[in-house]
Amino acid sequence: MTNALAQWFASNLGKVMPAELVIFIVSLFPILECRGGLVVAALLGVKLWVAVPICVIGNVLPVPFILLLLKKVLGWMKKTRLHKVAEWIEERGKRKSTGMKYGEFWGLLLFVGIPLPGTGAWTGSLIATILDMDRKKAIIPILLGVLMATVIMTVFSYAFLANVVK
Repeated sequence: MTNALAQWFASNLGKVMPAELVIFIVSLFPILECRGGLVVAALLGVKLWVAVPICVIGNVLPVPFILLLLKKVLGWMKKTRLHKVAEWIEERGKRKSTGMKYGEFWGLLLFVGIPLPGTGAWTGSLIATILDMDRKKAIIPILLGVLMATVIMTVFSYAFLANVVK
């Protein structure tokens, strides 16, 4: 799904916006995050040394806001018609957090760092919030996880995908 969405962004937005802006926007989105941004960058022919910092910044930028505001937003949502959405988000975070066998730091780092569907900085921030992790302690493994996923996806996007798609 990430690759299909990335290809859509590359083929549609890549025609009307600068490539750097497209990959930044894609990297901000949950689900796509840095992985999608790197795929879009490879498809648009953006140089690796340009794409990586843009994708990492776009992916990490929402994390402090998620960690600071998610609990308050979910609390507000529970008092409105959106209570089922809030419950679904909390349940998803609880389900995803059950795999943290190696402690919060390593569990969060590996969860964010291994680029699988449903993992990443957004879901990692959700898990940290659901588990009431110290925000300052949660940012480090999330950032390191984003960097780990960036390395993995850079190899995939630039060494493999760029040669196959062209």
